[in-house]
Amino acid sequence: MSENKKLSEKFLEVLQHEGVVSIVSWGIEPHVVNTWNSYLVITEDERILIPAYGFRKTEKNVNVNNNVKLALGSKDVLGYKDYPGTGFVIEGTARYISSGEEYELMKEKFSFLTRVMEITVDTAKQML
Repeated sequence: MSENKKLSEKFLEVLQHEGVVSIVSWGIEPHVVNTWNSYLVITEDERILIPAYGFRKTEKNVNVNNNVKLALGSKDVLGYKDYPGTGFVIEGTARYISSGEEYELMKEKFSFLTRVMEITVDTAKQML
């Protein structure tokens, strides 16, 4: 893995197992919304694309303050010292996409979406 990579092989392994992803935003008011590991799509340049159907309060927050945190994990992936389960906290910035090539690609995979939440990763820290 290149030293420039922020998302580790362990992180990508977690995405191969189902689990809850919590997305925290704060702008107008602190808010938490959830999605699933299997809904996260990683681009070649390590942005995270997430299908958004609801996420309205999150979008309002992002329009004021685009910083977000994500927490996700899986009990099926070995963590530090080979203990069962690992998780990550991702910090980054978000924006919403409602047209274009990436929107269309996501719409093919997730017909229910109305927008795509794009996360540009600043840090990805393994927690367990």
